[in-house]
Amino acid sequence: MKVGVLFSGGKDSTLALRYALKYTDVKCLISIISKNPESYMFHTPNIKLVGKQAEVIGLPIIIERTKGEKEIELRDLERAIKKAAKLYKIEGIVTGAIESVYQASRIQKICNKLGIECFNPLWQRNQFELLDEILKLKFDVIIAGVFAEGMGGFLGKKIDTDFVSRIRKMHEQYKINPAGEGGEFESLVLDAPFFKKGIRILKSHVKEDKHGGRTLEIDETDLIKKEKNEK
Repeated sequence: MKVGVLFSGGKDSTLALRYALKYTDVKCLISIISKNPESYMFHTPNIKLVGKQAEVIGLPIIIERTKGEKEIELRDLERAIKKAAKLYKIEGIVTGAIESVYQASRIQKICNKLGIECFNPLWQRNQFELLDEILKLKFDVIIAGVFAEGMGGFLGKKIDTDFVSRIRKMHEQYKINPAGEGGEFESLVLDAPFFKKGIRILKSHVKEDKHGGRTLEIDETDLIKKEKNEK
């Protein structure tokens, strides 16, 4: 089946893309850039890098912009999916949704309206298992935004075994979602087995929002050539 993958550049959409590449015919990535950093639907930290990620993955990308107004932003998503259907003849959409009924139900509604399938390969998966899978697959992922108490020290850090161990303790203490499904943190994928090149951060700065959340804003990057035996 020909599909488009809703892609934010974070760990969940990238893992969903990995499944899509394995089991479907991925024709394009679809990304929404929101002017509203508190969008109900869309990932926003460093969303500007999706074009570079698409380049190293080797897939075309459809980028649609939105003001990020609740519910109204769904029209912009529908427009992007329509564009993908017209340009690439996609028959389905793949998402990285794990637990957000708000997001999953609205994407499903758009797909129903357009007469295409909706696939959520990570849906209701154990969040620690998803983190372990990311480590096993050797994704290079950093924490690009922190928005919950006790998360400040993780900003800019990699998701590795130490992170998983620490987040497990925080889950037990504060009941936070270990994969950040409650908005506790956002991530950015710099490399994965199916990336043709890795992305290296050259320059960045920290931006704090009015609620005390902190984002690592990436200002400059370059690409890293990978060894021939890497997949």
